[in-house]
Amino acid sequence: MKHLMGLSAAVLLAATAGGEAKEGMFTPDQLPEISSDLRKTGLRLNARSLTDLTAFPMGAVISLGNCTASFVSPYGLAVTNHHCARGSVQYNSTEENNYLRDGFLADERADELPAAPGSRIYVTVQVDDVTSDVVDGIDAALSGRERFDEIDRREKALISACEGDAGHRCQVASFFGGLQYKLIKRLEIRDVRLVYAPADAIGKYGGDIDNWMWPRHTGDFAFYRAYVAPDGTAADYSEENVPFAPEHFLKVSAAGLDDGDFVMAAGYPGSTSRYARTIEVKNTFDWFYPTYVDIIGGWVETIEDASPAGSDARIKYESRIAGLNNVLKNFQGQIDGALRVGLVDRREAREAALNAWIAEDESRAPYAEAIDQVDALAEESAREAQRNFWYNNATRPQLLGAAQRLYRLSKERQKPDADRERGYQERDMTFFRQGLEAIERRYDATVDKAEWLFFLDLYLRAPSDLRSPALDAALGLDAETDLSDLPSTLESFYQDTTLDEKDARIELMTATPAALEASDDPFMALAVALYETEMAQEESAKDRDGRRAILRPQYMQAIIDWQRANGTVAYPDANSTLRVTYGNVLGGSPQDGLIYEPFTRLEGITAKDTGLEPFNSPKRQLDLIEAEDYGAYALRSIGSVPVNFLSDLDSTGGNSGSATLNSRGHLVGLLFDGTIESVNSDWDFDPRTTRTIHVDTRYMLWVMEKVDNADALIDEMDIVRN
Repeated sequence: MKHLMGLSAAVLLAATAGGEAKEGMFTPDQLPEISSDLRKTGLRLNARSLTDLTAFPMGAVISLGNCTASFVSPYGLAVTNHHCARGSVQYNSTEENNYLRDGFLADERADELPAAPGSRIYVTVQVDDVTSDVVDGIDAALSGRERFDEIDRREKALISACEGDAGHRCQVASFFGGLQYKLIKRLEIRDVRLVYAPADAIGKYGGDIDNWMWPRHTGDFAFYRAYVAPDGTAADYSEENVPFAPEHFLKVSAAGLDDGDFVMAAGYPGSTSRYARTIEVKNTFDWFYPTYVDIIGGWVETIEDASPAGSDARIKYESRIAGLNNVLKNFQGQIDGALRVGLVDRREAREAALNAWIAEDESRAPYAEAIDQVDALAEESAREAQRNFWYNNATRPQLLGAAQRLYRLSKERQKPDADRERGYQERDMTFFRQGLEAIERRYDATVDKAEWLFFLDLYLRAPSDLRSPALDAALGLDAETDLSDLPSTLESFYQDTTLDEKDARIELMTATPAALEASDDPFMALAVALYETEMAQEESAKDRDGRRAILRPQYMQAIIDWQRANGTVAYPDANSTLRVTYGNVLGGSPQDGLIYEPFTRLEGITAKDTGLEPFNSPKRQLDLIEAEDYGAYALRSIGSVPVNFLSDLDSTGGNSGSATLNSRGHLVGLLFDGTIESVNSDWDFDPRTTRTIHVDTRYMLWVMEKVDNADALIDEMDIVRN
């Protein structure tokens, strides 16, 4: 292995002309290659200093697994988005102590609450190029499944060696469709505690109505704290643990920034599909997104009907409802955006241009052959996805999922640890246990059964050739089955199960396959009956992944060579690894006659407020705004405290919570959303419409000081006033 000191120009995005949005999410080691444009845009730090993940400021940026956070004190205090921590708020909430409604603030460290089971803070400490270790010497004649298994074996070996350093979690990440692999080593902090989250009336102000919209007035911030054992090593939750002492933390700006100022965001964007083939684009926009849009509204209504507002059941499902509404708005925005920009036509035109370039030179013929096979594989994958769609939704019950995982674990435990499926190795058992524990505050039998009936109704309406014989046989479904027959069929599952008991679930982690096969628990019996179907799906998917691992790198090499020949350079799609994106505070005009100002003000909260959720700002906040009590946090150019601001940064899901930094590396905001016109940027970057939304640190500090009296936390942070 060789330590990454930088990538060749072939994998870098050429900086766009000054004044235009900067497309691309850069790995930190790429930044010296674009240092001149970073300086031109406004960066005052040395770009090379940003490549060291153990130095300032990158060493302060951390991953929560599905969101980003940043250390902001020497005592392990970490700030992220409210919606990223909301699952932990929900997990700790009850009807008597509804922290979603009332907010949560620990008066002292002893009052901080354990985050939801499975919560983690990951601190990246090293990145190495392991491409040769993963792919060199693999026989090209191997079948897709054989190639998948060989790559999987090599990756597991690298991860195992890396994790020989106790307390660390390692992963092998693929870039450019498998042209490059990196081994990423992270310190895994397992004791994560909730410190402070404002009430939903601030942290989720505007709710699903304002989601993806501008202007926005959402206080999307919350605080965790990382804890370790007294000797500084990673440890599970214990009262004896002490706050983690990060090597670096960010200073928090109370001076902020103004229109046109330089900003950059460091975070862990989830995934983009900017190199997806037209076949993949059409399947997504013609079938997958529209199908889910049709389903989600009914799904949310089903949950709400089965869980009265304010009930313990509703509290348990608040996060799911919010997530589904977010997906619904996102998918519909993606569909609308694709039509607006002519996404399919643009993708077809790009592929035609690529094909013409390949045809110019006989030596490029292998690219054409590989691309034809990529397209054939994409068609096969699309058919399989549609075939499995209704079955996968019809097997959504939470206790069925727990039973399936437990039965699979019993099978995997018969193998040497190195040969087990990912997710079932010894390194995964803490996560596995915590996942089973988390069901406790996210499951209600009445709601779960209502959801199952909803999806079984859809399943029964699906074409017969898309049905699963194993599921039909297990539930006694046939062509004559009527929806009205199902409630009585399912009732015994919920009456006779013991999987709704946490201790019973945990105890089964050591059960043998024979013991589970003999179980009379109805969910376990169903899991056993569906096992071969599940394995057949997995076998097919792994075979396709193995074939894709041969073909996709050739396609991406064609893209890289073609763009280089045309004076531009390809950049890697997002893949949940640390990236940096940069640009400026910038409003916009996404369509004729519509102007987006770069900042929103406190007064916009009052203008929106109705007293009814989701526009129900706390009275104390409204009184402060009416009195124009801005404290030290007003921005002179707008005459108020800035609440949210827009930038032209390139971002996507997973960037939530990303540290938004100014030219000197001070925290000036938290990235939390994009505008509705921007959601299509996962597939196609448009500099005119791509805008990212951030919560301003001045609003965060104003709420902490004036509304929630979180003065102790402000005192703990290093606040930059000038």
